[in-house]
Amino acid sequence: MTHSMTAFATRTGHSDAGRWEWTLRSVNGRTLDLRMNLPDGCDRLETTLRTALRKALHRGTVTVTLTCRMDQGQGGRDIDPDRLDKVLRALDQVQDRAFSLGVTLGQPTAADVLMQPGVLEPGSAGAASDDLIAAATTAIGPLLADLTAMRAQEGTALQKLICAQLDTVHDQIEAARALLPEREKHARRALRDAYARVMGEITDTDGARLTQELALIAVKQDVTEELDRLNTHLVAAWDLMDEDGPVGRKLDFIIQEMLREANTLCSKSQNAALSGIGITIKTALEQMREQVQNVE
Repeated sequence: MTHSMTAFATRTGHSDAGRWEWTLRSVNGRTLDLRMNLPDGCDRLETTLRTALRKALHRGTVTVTLTCRMDQGQGGRDIDPDRLDKVLRALDQVQDRAFSLGVTLGQPTAADVLMQPGVLEPGSAGAASDDLIAAATTAIGPLLADLTAMRAQEGTALQKLICAQLDTVHDQIEAARALLPEREKHARRALRDAYARVMGEITDTDGARLTQELALIAVKQDVTEELDRLNTHLVAAWDLMDEDGPVGRKLDFIIQEMLREANTLCSKSQNAALSGIGITIKTALEQMREQVQNVE
């Protein structure tokens, strides 16, 4: 089953110590990039989270946020008065110095003051007790289950889109093959015209050059090899869509190879109908590549 790298999950809960809320966001990424926004003192929890995420996910940029709010009376004093006084005196000195130099500074807000290190004591808003962290830890399993379920759901939708585009490419390859007999007639006439042109330009001693020129013209007009390679890559892509593990990188590589063949097909087509088929194939592949960017 195909999994998407784009998903979102959230879990909330409470204990005697307060309330907690998990937010888990996942977007596409070349590797597994884990970004943690946790309260102070959650080193052990972060280690547990990283281990669990690496087991459940393979690729994507994942942002984890845990917000804890202590119940009133559970955290002791909210503010360290001594530290607050020091911060306020320091801010006053900064303002005076700036004024003496003719520099105008904006007034700090209460939130700016509270963000200074040490102003909020452990156990206040923004921190969390061990009991509250322990309660929030029990939600990690369900939270990851929600995220992986959404990634699977999004992956199913992506798989349908990608398979529809693969079907389009397949139909266009078959349409191109159907054009080859008629195109071959035009190619033969073009080859005869080219032969006549080359014969008018070379001397009797240029037999080797004549052979090379005709062979080069024939190669430039033959698109069978491009169609065969496109079909081979198409089969490989379909096989990948049936695999259970991460396939995003492999699919991306295959699409790049198919685009290269489609470009060559267009450049060698020398036929309006075949050029149109090549453009349709390229369009489907470009759309597919956008979808594949989100496949794990």
